[in-house]
Amino acid sequence: MNNSLAPDARTGDSAASRRTVAGPFANFEWMIALRYLRSRRREGFVSVISGFSLVGIALGVATLIIVMAVMNGFRHELLSRILGLNGHIVVQGQLGALPGYDAIAARIRAVPGVTRAAPIVDGQVMATAGGLNAGVLVRGMRKKDLETLAVVSKSIPAQALARFEGGDSVIIGSRLAQKMGLVPGMQITLIAPRGNITPFGTTPRVKSYTVAGTFTVGMSEYDQTYIFMPLEEAQLYFNMDRSVSGIEVMIGDPDQANAMVGPIARASGPYARIVTWQDLNSSFFSALMVEKNVMFLILSLIILVAALNIVSGLIMLVKDKSGDIAILRTMGATRGAVMRIFFIAGASIGVTGTLFGFLIGVLFCANIENIRRFLSSLTGTNLFNPEIYFLSTMPAEMDAGEVIAVVIMALALSFLATLYPSWRAARLDPVEALRYE
Repeated sequence: MNNSLAPDARTGDSAASRRTVAGPFANFEWMIALRYLRSRRREGFVSVISGFSLVGIALGVATLIIVMAVMNGFRHELLSRILGLNGHIVVQGQLGALPGYDAIAARIRAVPGVTRAAPIVDGQVMATAGGLNAGVLVRGMRKKDLETLAVVSKSIPAQALARFEGGDSVIIGSRLAQKMGLVPGMQITLIAPRGNITPFGTTPRVKSYTVAGTFTVGMSEYDQTYIFMPLEEAQLYFNMDRSVSGIEVMIGDPDQANAMVGPIARASGPYARIVTWQDLNSSFFSALMVEKNVMFLILSLIILVAALNIVSGLIMLVKDKSGDIAILRTMGATRGAVMRIFFIAGASIGVTGTLFGFLIGVLFCANIENIRRFLSSLTGTNLFNPEIYFLSTMPAEMDAGEVIAVVIMALALSFLATLYPSWRAARLDPVEALRYE
């Protein structure tokens, strides 16, 4: 029988009388609980199980924090790039083309909450250079409007913007330029399926343009498919005459796009059609939210499994310490005191594991791009291919509410896991325990 809790042979002091010991273990319940967690030869296996439980909770909490941060980062980066390039609201014509666009754009700019309104011409063409072909989207835009499009203009050199005028200059995405081996000053040929009308039918329109410069949005889908062309040239190239494809509208708060539809529709007139970014990308962002919720549920199972390990470890500890429990009861310890001892032992594992997991998750998210680069160089593989994931760098944006929710969930599961073993220890009959000890 383990007599570690019996009266001291030299002093005669019992465990109950040692409550007045100074220091952090003045409370005998804490002292005994933490002593049980320390590995000794007899309880070595129990300590191993406790260690695995602690590591499991730490990994579960860290993984949840990292995954939630990455999912938030993806949504934020994609949203900022998509809306930064395509606008929050697009005003289109009911029959396709939108005539009288300058007057409509002026009225839209006067609507409170609107920060930008720019006429655009969009068209899909085939681009060819150096024997390589690629399908691209040409967007016609005035020079002053391109300069105010921060997500694009911030990566374009000033001399390139200066050359963006007339009828023979375009600005292309950096990945498209890299793919076709183009640099500023070289020629790129654009082929539109709908060109001149002849007696033999419609012939494709083919014209070569000088690359004035390149831009980088940071989203590979845009960097390899978009070409900006002066608005007047785009109208001629796509046979738009004196009309445009639409008016790109930016507002102060993108989440209020639906509330801005009414005022913008009244300013646009009866022949305009209003499309918000939620209408254009609702399925995409809904899929991201569903994926985020599913990942949260799946990864929560890691913490649940670790909590179940706490249950098994504490049950084994209760069985191993049945003699000690009987001695404590005969010395006057209440059932509540015994229950608190084992609750503290199990909760200590959960709290420590949650704390370590929180620190690991926060540090990982803060340095996630450096870690990705290190692992990529170490393994010699591209762990985050921008052509697959759309973004050129791995984003991570922690949400304080989600981090708190993960920590609370881990602590709650850990505390719940300790209740049954603690209750079982408190219900132990000291007479029966000493009889079989």
